[in-house]
Amino acid sequence: MTNVSNEQSGIIRTERGLMITGTRITLYDVMDYLKAQYPSKLIREKLGLNDEQINLALAYIDAHLAEIETEYQEFLQTAEEIRQYWQEQNRERFAKIAAMPTKVGQEALRAKLQSWKERITSQS
Repeated sequence: MTNVSNEQSGIIRTERGLMITGTRITLYDVMDYLKAQYPSKLIREKLGLNDEQINLALAYIDAHLAEIETEYQEFLQTAEEIRQYWQEQNRERFAKIAAMPTKVGQEALRAKLQSWKERITSQS
């Protein structure tokens, strides 16, 4: 693992990208919440960060916005390519699972799952 460290800022660069020192949280994780217009306090809570960590991350993003935005868009593109690859690799498996008969007593659970899937796809 290659670390390019800036210990003063609390942000390090690894093969996973820019990360908050001492965590497994990337700045791309923070960007997801910022793009969804979450307030910093909620981002801190969702990601399990302390005040200093979230403040450092937000300050770093603010100071390097153009660079971070470019990397974030590349990250999103790569994630979508990976998702599409695995969707294609598992197409037959998904079809077999979908064709399986519902077990007795799981109708309500399946209906709830289907509702959840529809809600997620409508948000995309």
